[in-house]
Amino acid sequence: MKAYSKHVQRLQTVLLIVAVFTLGFIVGNLNTPSQAQGMGDKDQLFSAFEQAVDLIRSRYVDARDIELPALIDGAIKGMVDSLEDPFSGYLNAKRYATYINELSGDVEGIGVVIRTIEETGEIVVVSLIRGAAAAAAGVLPGDIFWEVDGKSVKGMNQSDLAAIVRGPAGTNVTITFKRGEEFVTFTITRVRFQVPTVEYQVLDGDIVHITLSEFNGRARQQLEEAIRSLDVNNRAGLILDIRDNPGGLLTSVVDISSLFIERGVILYEAFGDGSEQVFEANGRYLGITVPIVLLVNEGSASASELLAGAFKDRGVGTIVGETTFGKGTVQTLEPLSNGGALRLTIARWLTPNRNWIHDFGIAPDVEVPYDPAAQSSDTDPQLEKAIEIIKSASK
Repeated sequence: MKAYSKHVQRLQTVLLIVAVFTLGFIVGNLNTPSQAQGMGDKDQLFSAFEQAVDLIRSRYVDARDIELPALIDGAIKGMVDSLEDPFSGYLNAKRYATYINELSGDVEGIGVVIRTIEETGEIVVVSLIRGAAAAAAGVLPGDIFWEVDGKSVKGMNQSDLAAIVRGPAGTNVTITFKRGEEFVTFTITRVRFQVPTVEYQVLDGDIVHITLSEFNGRARQQLEEAIRSLDVNNRAGLILDIRDNPGGLLTSVVDISSLFIERGVILYEAFGDGSEQVFEANGRYLGITVPIVLLVNEGSASASELLAGAFKDRGVGTIVGETTFGKGTVQTLEPLSNGGALRLTIARWLTPNRNWIHDFGIAPDVEVPYDPAAQSSDTDPQLEKAIEIIKSASK
């Protein structure tokens, strides 16, 4: 969205629905060799950690208010933060449990997708979940979080913000946003809702338009059901819209790519030790024969870029819109014994032609800029171009 895209191009790409963690990819548990060698004696290093814990618990002025699990959470978070990797992080037990529950697409919160503005550290609303609480209250894309329940959110990361904004359905949260040069405040009643992973319509000209909002556990089945129920091969064409789709599960995007690619490589994962893993089409091919257009923009990130990269390198349809976000790394989620989990960057991913798109994104075949904030809600030049391309191919 160009109205504020200059501020969000180099963003942390772990996008959230405020109530939901949407990781770029989750590839399972990987056990890597210990890196303690060359960093000093392990026992000695951990001895210093134990000393620090003991001193805080025995000498800190408010030691009686300190709980050991909180100290451990802080220590683990600090270790991960020291990596200076915006895509790695720590989820404490509460956040991890919530995240696992929300992978299904069921959410309790206000219903916005957010990003962090790298230049300022501010957290901005990218889009709103249709029918959820934030949209009904009057929150708009481009609004910047300022205060939550009277507390400043300055310096918070997305995870910390999500923890105080989300909550049980039926409870209220008061949020102040910066909107341009003004401030607006809403008291929003949290709701439970299901993220609408797949939405579709048949446009004039008998063209199917399917919007895919996230690569979660339901995405492949819902997309396949939509394609089959709409009898796409007997239509004029298919527009698959992944604009502002922040990503999701690796398994989901491989499954979805396989609907359009009969055989061969979908992506490569390249690990730090020089090894790699190859992901190929898994036999879910639907044999779509009508023209296909893939709509992308700057908000198409992570798994969305993986799909776009597979489409581009394998010659599946035409990509229309704007250059994608530019995230070419893979994260894994590793459960810990305290009930929390580490999200760690463990690999780079490459397109079928072995291109690494990190910081560059995937350029569309047909570039069409679009600023929704500056144009009529009835005008969508990217969608209009997609329709034009399909009509031309169908003649």
